[in-house]
Amino acid sequence: MNLELGPLKPEPVPLLLGLALFFLVLRILGRHLLPRAERVQAERWEATEGRMERAEALYAEADAVRDAHMRELAEARHEAARIRADYAERGAAAIAAARAEGLRTRDALLVAGRARIAADRAAAADVLRRDVGELAVTLAGRVIGEPVHAVAARRRTVERFFEAD
Repeated sequence: MNLELGPLKPEPVPLLLGLALFFLVLRILGRHLLPRAERVQAERWEATEGRMERAEALYAEADAVRDAHMRELAEARHEAARIRADYAERGAAAIAAARAEGLRTRDALLVAGRARIAADRAAAADVLRRDVGELAVTLAGRVIGEPVHAVAARRRTVERFFEAD
């Protein structure tokens, strides 16, 4: 075998032996030593970078949960405001209905009171006319000195007097 490698000119047996040993060492390193090194490197990465990534993932999840709670809170506030407005409207309607009912009751009481006052006034006027008529006839009898009841009743003097008003 004649290899032209320039000024090095290696011997073929030591070259083949060196290559075989090189590949043997490479195989031992690849099967045993390199997986351990990779495992140690992965553990170190997990201890440093992995925790950071998990922390960032937890932070993102916490942000998502906080945002969801904030949305729920905003919806609850909106619902509470809607309920308050609804009950304010219901309260205003109830107040207006109670006010209208009160006004109707007041008006009915006023009409009934006015009618009763008018009836009482008319009754009092009748009683007063009768009493005033009797007192006038009695007084006239005392002034004249003789009873004038029969004459006053026959002539209807008192009734005509009150009808003139």
